[in-house]
Amino acid sequence: MDITTIAAQVFTEQGHALLAQAGQLPRDFTHAVEAMLQTQGKVIVCGMGKSGIIGRKIAATLSSTGTSSFYVHPGEAFHGDLGMIAAGDCVLLISNSGETEEVRRLLPYLKHIRATIIAITGKPDSTLGRQATFTLALPLNREACPNNLAPTTSTTLTLVLGDALAIALMARRKFQPEDFARFHPGGALGKKLLSTVADVMHTELPCNQPGDSFQQVVGNITAGCQGLSVIRYPGQAAIGIITDGDLRRAIEHHQDLKSLSAADIMSRQPRSIAATSSLSEAEAMMQQHKVTALLVLDEQRLPVGIVKSFDL
Repeated sequence: MDITTIAAQVFTEQGHALLAQAGQLPRDFTHAVEAMLQTQGKVIVCGMGKSGIIGRKIAATLSSTGTSSFYVHPGEAFHGDLGMIAAGDCVLLISNSGETEEVRRLLPYLKHIRATIIAITGKPDSTLGRQATFTLALPLNREACPNNLAPTTSTTLTLVLGDALAIALMARRKFQPEDFARFHPGGALGKKLLSTVADVMHTELPCNQPGDSFQQVVGNITAGCQGLSVIRYPGQAAIGIITDGDLRRAIEHHQDLKSLSAADIMSRQPRSIAATSSLSEAEAMMQQHKVTALLVLDEQRLPVGIVKSFDL
């Protein structure tokens, strides 16, 4: 069997396992989501080895989507980290066999403090599966590993089950993009959702009056370096806009350019957006109307700037 066939088989086997899991979600899934939603403390995730690596990702996803969570290494827990787990917490324990010693050893303490225990395991009849408050069983037949030893399909199922928990919690919390951005203020998404158009707009606004000549419009667009000119009377709302594209179309369709006024070639009712709108709203509007610039308006609907696609 060649390498590409082996690789394709891994994708196929894990894909079938994921579809099987989608078709038979764990019986306690809804109860687990509600328990995590209602917990007064945090969601603590524990797992050893590859399960621990997946657990770290699950905790990170939960934290970034509105469910306060962190990972505790089960081995370190018995050297002082048990103090990080309190009675009001919900503890998500991951063990495919359900018999991982370091994870099993946590059970007496968690039961003593009456923490809610959610188990993710491939063996619901294991020690972990039986003693958990809620058990999320993985429908696992075998690993993708040819020796059925290396954690592969089981970790994929666990990862996706963790994502399913996080997304279900997002839906229950009505977690919006703006909420997500508050946890990601340093990235591009945070900038788009938290910054406003006023933060990035160009305030030097090239303007012409409707009666200005073609030559005056060209000169103003060139001097303004924005690739456009707003058509308005002084102190009034915009009645149109002329872009580089409008100039090219005028040149193509008119022989006597000197006879043209700004009103003859402007695009009426230019696309506009409020200065207080988010950058994500500006991006969506540009995509919807297939434009690369928007006129920015203040509370009186007067033009105060221009925002362009490269500003986003």
